[in-house]
Amino acid sequence: MGLFDVMQQQILGLIERAVVSSLDASGKCQSADVALIAGEQKGGIEHIEPYGFTARAHAGAEAIVLFPDGDRSHAVTLAVSDRRYRLKGLKSGEVALYDDRGQSVTLTREGIVVNGGGMPLIFRNAPKARFEMDIEATGQITDRCDGDGLSMAAMRVAYNGHQHRENGQGSNTDQPNQKMEG
Repeated sequence: MGLFDVMQQQILGLIERAVVSSLDASGKCQSADVALIAGEQKGGIEHIEPYGFTARAHAGAEAIVLFPDGDRSHAVTLAVSDRRYRLKGLKSGEVALYDDRGQSVTLTREGIVVNGGGMPLIFRNAPKARFEMDIEATGQITDRCDGDGLSMAAMRVAYNGHQHRENGQGSNTDQPNQKMEG
């Protein structure tokens, strides 16, 4: 084999496609067990992720495996993707974060769309949430939901039907003449 053939083999062996068998997310860096396209099995490969993003793909996801310096004993995965769950139909310039359960955050041309996939959205560990816009809801709004809270609809019913003693004495007042509408 000539020098050119050796160099060609080394270059061709730098990058390979693989199928993920498993991912171990317990360490500082995830490690992947993969089956390379030619059937070669590699275990414990470092899975390099971009700062601030992490994901644990299912077995069967696809990976790009890099062998620095052509050294087959030390590999890293640069990208893991799973076409089974990828969102389809994005317009040019749109961006999405998604999972296998239908949950997603999509930066669309019309605005940001959060899809909970039928599961609750939970915001944690913040002193408050501030919205500098109007808020609309098609469902109920409930305060203190883990305790004695009421829905806005229940508060309207209580307000619209309430009476009290005139100036703390005398007869009961009429119900409010200006109803709180829903």
